[in-house]
Amino acid sequence: MEENFIPLSPDDKFRFSCTNRLSCFNECCRDLNQYLTPYDILRLKKSLGISSGMFLKTYTSHHTGPETGLPVITLKTDSAPRSICPFVTPSGCKVYKDRPSSCRTYPLARLVSRNRESGRLSEYYMMIKETHCLGFNNGKEQTVREWIIEEDIEPYNRMNDMLMEILSLKNQITPGELDIKSGYIFRMALYDLDAFRSHLFSNKIETDDFKEEEINAAKQDDTVLLQIAFSWVKQNLFTKTSSINI
Repeated sequence: MEENFIPLSPDDKFRFSCTNRLSCFNECCRDLNQYLTPYDILRLKKSLGISSGMFLKTYTSHHTGPETGLPVITLKTDSAPRSICPFVTPSGCKVYKDRPSSCRTYPLARLVSRNRESGRLSEYYMMIKETHCLGFNNGKEQTVREWIIEEDIEPYNRMNDMLMEILSLKNQITPGELDIKSGYIFRMALYDLDAFRSHLFSNKIETDDFKEEEINAAKQDDTVLLQIAFSWVKQNLFTKTSSINI
């Protein structure tokens, strides 16, 4: 599929709107190789009313990065030749309110880099102008910043940046492939959030580094729980003195 990638700054304007009146409607939900972040899975499993373990088993494929040992979680598409998203319907996406960050950001793609000295993140955007897409002929003109607000992308960016921080730290502290146990712990804590909650509240995980109000909030709030999981993974897997037993 031919694509044009157009760099955009946060204040650059573009025009885009997708509706079911367009002949290309749902085309972007085909030919997928959809990677899922921990926050994507949190939102999707809550939208479907199932556990993270059931979501992973039913809707995802999992393999291990050959050079990193880190889990790679992708959305399991149907067996048809065009690899259709399991959540697409003739009327559109049935999990639209909680769709993954890459779907939510489309037709933009967000690129992030981290300064090794300062640790500060810089973000860049690219507009993906696919030749089949008619959405660029519709909608109001708006800036990238306005699109981020309108599509409620900021919570996804914030949580995904926590993952980026851990990946950067992993590359510094533990370059190369993780061992099997560490890879399992990484996947359990960040992607199988309900399993992490079970470990956390059965006293299999030390909570001394977290405030009592955080732990109490995590009993009901998955977002707080994921933030704790990010901190726990960072402290226990990717510090120079880390060691872990669960």
